[in-house]
Amino acid sequence: MPTKRRGGKVEIMTAKLTLGPVLFNWSAECWRDFYFEITDEAPVEVVYLGEVVCSKRLPFYAEHILEVAERLTAAGKEVVFSSLALVMNNRELEGVSELAEQADSLVEANDLSAISYLSGEPHIVGPYISTYNEGTANFFAERGAKRIVLPPELAARTIGELAKTGVDLEGQVFGRLPLAISARCYHARSRNLHKDNCQFVCGEDLDGMKLTTVDGKDFLAVNGTQTLSHNYCNLAGELSTLRELGVSHFRLSPQAVDMVAVAECFRALLDGKIDAREATARLSDLVDDVPFADGFFHDQAGVDWTPAEL
Repeated sequence: MPTKRRGGKVEIMTAKLTLGPVLFNWSAECWRDFYFEITDEAPVEVVYLGEVVCSKRLPFYAEHILEVAERLTAAGKEVVFSSLALVMNNRELEGVSELAEQADSLVEANDLSAISYLSGEPHIVGPYISTYNEGTANFFAERGAKRIVLPPELAARTIGELAKTGVDLEGQVFGRLPLAISARCYHARSRNLHKDNCQFVCGEDLDGMKLTTVDGKDFLAVNGTQTLSHNYCNLAGELSTLRELGVSHFRLSPQAVDMVAVAECFRALLDGKIDAREATARLSDLVDDVPFADGFFHDQAGVDWTPAEL
């Protein structure tokens, strides 16, 4: 079983499955019911809640957040509240400050403003903050970070170096990868609308809006102000390597697919009940025609895919 050295002691690492925040503009009822289903059926230990992409979306489902959090906690799942990835005005900054002041709740900081408010308190550094080296990891750990969620573009060798710091690491193993976020709303522009009058058109694409290259190949996905990979990240074939490198938490990013079945698949893989080949076959049946990718992990083009060979 993988171990980690912390404070001169060797600890056994327990693999935990996590569910990242919903990145897409789902209706309030869809958002709430999704988390109710996760509460009752999904074998995940940690669930992230909150708006990461666009603060204009939050009021639509804000009334359900506490109820969802309470149900998740009652079911024995750890709840983490995620902050915005890009803070652009005083109203959003005040929202981050209020989030940081929740004394009983762990916060995932996705912007340096959140890091500032949370300094000295236990928190999680999110994937939107560029933790690329040991110095940065140590800087955050000294200021209260109990876990760092790896940026999606890191290769295996870099992950291994970060693990040497002793900080708990979390890596995304399923779902579209967050690549960039902008002050401009691509979704609104695609409908000839301004961001301030976007009419929430991002809600029309529950899994993101597909982009294609000039020669018609699927390339990226747009989610409001966010750019995502078109391909779903799938590191099912690399879970054992990730554990050996020092990763303890494995993130599933919600998509408009059966996420309970996805979680069950990865849980069975982590528990050694199925192998990577079977896991990938099951996942392929769940995602329809969306291709997989694992290129970043192998220090290749992110869109590349290396099927498991066992």
